[in-house]
Amino acid sequence: MAEKIATREAYGNALAELGDKYDFVVLDADLAAATKTGVFKKKFPERFFDCGIAEGNMISVAAGIATTGKPVFASSFAMFAAGRAFEQIRNSVGYPHLNVKIGATHAGVTVGEDGATHQCLEDIALMRTIPGMTIINPADAVEARAAVEAALNINGPVYLRFGRMAVPVINDASYKFELGKGINMADGKDVTIVATGIMVDMAIEASKLLANEGISARVINIHTIKPLDKEIIVDAAKATGAIVTAEEHNIIGGLGSAVAEAVCEACPVPVLRVGVEDKYGHSGKVPPLLKMYGLTVENIVEKAKAAIALK
Repeated sequence: MAEKIATREAYGNALAELGDKYDFVVLDADLAAATKTGVFKKKFPERFFDCGIAEGNMISVAAGIATTGKPVFASSFAMFAAGRAFEQIRNSVGYPHLNVKIGATHAGVTVGEDGATHQCLEDIALMRTIPGMTIINPADAVEARAAVEAALNINGPVYLRFGRMAVPVINDASYKFELGKGINMADGKDVTIVATGIMVDMAIEASKLLANEGISARVINIHTIKPLDKEIIVDAAKATGAIVTAEEHNIIGGLGSAVAEAVCEACPVPVLRVGVEDKYGHSGKVPPLLKMYGLTVENIVEKAKAAIALK
């Protein structure tokens, strides 16, 4: 069985590790224990600032520091980092294209018992609307660590999306992160499953179940949602003739929307979406919540069959 590590854990560890290699500052909004930026704080206290429960102010502080030429990571839960501070991100970070990296943790319904107010299902959609914003949603701890370093080498704003729940490690030490490049996780000719974040592991498992029924599914991991790797998606559309997207996010405005836009422009084929279907979250244990919202291997399998039937 694969080792399980939360991507937020990998984020905190990566900050502490990369602090020796890069000169950057980390800000948090009174959640350092949860976002795991406290690991960096312990190692580099002089480069860490707690801005309190004032996310808009934190982003403004980050923008000010970035104007001095020093990269900044500003962290909070995704609901507050993307939602509460949207105006500051848009006007103070995005518009002047500053070198601020937003480390957004606790995204999606896997926040669990914290409920609808904390389960952010709209953040990718919000960040996609900001010109020049890079959006990275890693699938596991290995990819998360690589994404943090990649963000440091991007000149401009980056939105990094991390989860609370421990998830299987699906990549090994040979993994190489390439910004804006989707990854073929499995080959197939009947349908393509395009997944991001925690849904990548489920997509791989779904492809195995489909294979047992004689259905060949291609699986693509999209870790960089913006800029999107349109080439790999269009090639898959041409090769398989049907696509299913899978994301722990509202089906409106997220990966599914981005893939549908790319496919409609270049190679129209059926695109069905697995995700939260325009609803708010609920408080509860994670496994029942995932089942409630259809974020399951079984639902991906059913959607894949339905997409094939539409060809």
